[in-house]
Amino acid sequence: MPSFTGHPLVDVGLATITAFADKARPEDLIEADYDAIADYMARNYVVNPLKSFLTVAFPNSGFTQPAFEKTPDRRKAYAERVLRCYKEGTPILSTERCVFTGLPAIGLALDDKNRLAPGRAFRQHIPMVTGEDIINFHPYGDAGIPVSGIALLAIQAFPLGCCKIAGRLLAVHSDDEDLMVRFAKKFLQTNRRHIQAAQAGGLTKLPEPTHRIGTLLVGCLLDIEEERLAAGGDPEFPACITAYHLSNSGQGADLTIYDLPLEVGNFLRVALTPRYREQWDKIRQRGWEIVAAKTKGKKGAAEPQVPSFNTLYEDLLRLPENAPIFIRTYFLRVPQRTRRPGDPRAHYSIRGEAALISWQLTEQFLRKVVLIDQERINHIRSLGDVLAQYVKEENDRRFFHTFLTTNRYADLRLALIKAGHARIRKGHAPLITFDQFIAVFEQGDNLPQHDWRLARDLVLIRMIDQLYQAGWVKEHVDELGEIEESAEAVNN
Repeated sequence: MPSFTGHPLVDVGLATITAFADKARPEDLIEADYDAIADYMARNYVVNPLKSFLTVAFPNSGFTQPAFEKTPDRRKAYAERVLRCYKEGTPILSTERCVFTGLPAIGLALDDKNRLAPGRAFRQHIPMVTGEDIINFHPYGDAGIPVSGIALLAIQAFPLGCCKIAGRLLAVHSDDEDLMVRFAKKFLQTNRRHIQAAQAGGLTKLPEPTHRIGTLLVGCLLDIEEERLAAGGDPEFPACITAYHLSNSGQGADLTIYDLPLEVGNFLRVALTPRYREQWDKIRQRGWEIVAAKTKGKKGAAEPQVPSFNTLYEDLLRLPENAPIFIRTYFLRVPQRTRRPGDPRAHYSIRGEAALISWQLTEQFLRKVVLIDQERINHIRSLGDVLAQYVKEENDRRFFHTFLTTNRYADLRLALIKAGHARIRKGHAPLITFDQFIAVFEQGDNLPQHDWRLARDLVLIRMIDQLYQAGWVKEHVDELGEIEESAEAVNN
């Protein structure tokens, strides 16, 4: 009975077979399910559009070998050989174990002329491994990888559970098995629609998504999480994903890995719950590329432009390392300098988008992603409340402007001292105590000790949130300043 192995090639392949059979777990599969997907691959892998597409996964295999163009029977025989080794009666090797599953390796040579050692797979059978003539990385020069019939079938199914994007395969692996199966199912369904349409239209290639990789990856994840929450999934159940964008092409194998850690996945699930959903949707909607309403097509007719990227989605893949910049950009709405055409971050504005500044959503981000302890969060929230109340009661626009725009720690500290002194002269308690100031600006286990700007940004988020709800921001919107743009140019 097969189960996930921890290896992305086999696991995504098993998830694809599971999705093809419309089942939830690979443990639920029966031989008829393997037969069904093997039949589908045997029919479609030997003809276009998959025949040309598979060069990115299995170069020089029987599926893609140019020499087989004039001998289609050899191509079909190869398909039967590599796709049916899971069946009972297939010879096995008692002394060889599959490196992926631990099951006995098959006892067949994976070529039609029996040149290869029985049970040994190479680059044309398994993406991203060495070819037949390379012995450097094998003990005693004993080349090839022992493989079982189930593992070999899963690896052949692997491309069907991937997204073809930028000329490569995008595969999603996860410690959450249900999530992995859902990704494979989503890609499989899209691929099957495109295969059917291409064959009906006589096309030799599969179409590719208009979205960039990071945007597509996070967009698919959010769609899946919405489905799971709608089905009663636990919003606090954490999961992480690792995406592999790979090419096994003979012209140059390459691999790029994208990680979305468990902390970020946990935040996204919470952001999609009813309490935060409306605010989250507004923020992510403002992350889409700004495009012209219409552009002239090939025939001169005006056609609508479709955004190709969402900066919020792509910046999620840079967390938690870039958390301070993420908070500043998306939760405080500070614009970024960028040379990317259509980048919406260049147009963010505290003055114009105060309604998007939400402390509730920011607090969840601090708890789930930055992992700030609750006591420190409470100190930040309390200070924001005190300063918002002071600005509203005293209408101290000068203090607010200084706190908002200063780039010098000394000026921030002096503004707090002056405002506190003014309060004392009127017979009121100080704005902030020494212990509060130290707790917010000069110590903390998870925030960088000297990153006072991040602490200031968090206090500002709470202040603006409270002042907006009280109506003060609307009354003084023309007098509000803007924090200086991030000095770091964004090129991607």
